[in-house]
Amino acid sequence: MSTRANTHAPPSRRNQHSLTPALLLVVALASACGGADEDYCGSVKEHQAELTDVTASGAPSALLDALPILRDLSTRAPDDISDEWQVLLDPLERLDEAVRAADVDPASYDPRHLPAGLTDGERQRIEDAGAALADPAVGAAFDGIQQQAKDVCHTPLSL
Repeated sequence: MSTRANTHAPPSRRNQHSLTPALLLVVALASACGGADEDYCGSVKEHQAELTDVTASGAPSALLDALPILRDLSTRAPDDISDEWQVLLDPLERLDEAVRAADVDPASYDPRHLPAGLTDGERQRIEDAGAALADPAVGAAFDGIQQQAKDVCHTPLSL
């Protein structure tokens, strides 16, 4: 019996060695996740008023005016919603590129009264990029982004 007692550590000591690495891993993962969410949520809260002001203006260029804010939020977004951010930003980026390439002011662009000098190719590129924003996948991605902001950050994010 004494041999058996000497070959094994007491139960409290045995549990301490086996649980410590697991507990450290859990704490490290929780800290990393919390830190990312905190950084993102801080950015959501920081940009909320500015984003609301830009989009509430009702300007035709409101989404493009909000693009720098949206880019910033997407770079801070947790991994679980990074795909949604990409689905939202891709068509906005394409529209921004199309408008810039055509040297068109997005605030005054009217498809019924096209700016002088706009080529058919430029017009088509702008229209295609604008139509991509109406894709249901873009709406679903934004819904996911909004829901995450409400659930995790407790802050509404709306465009």
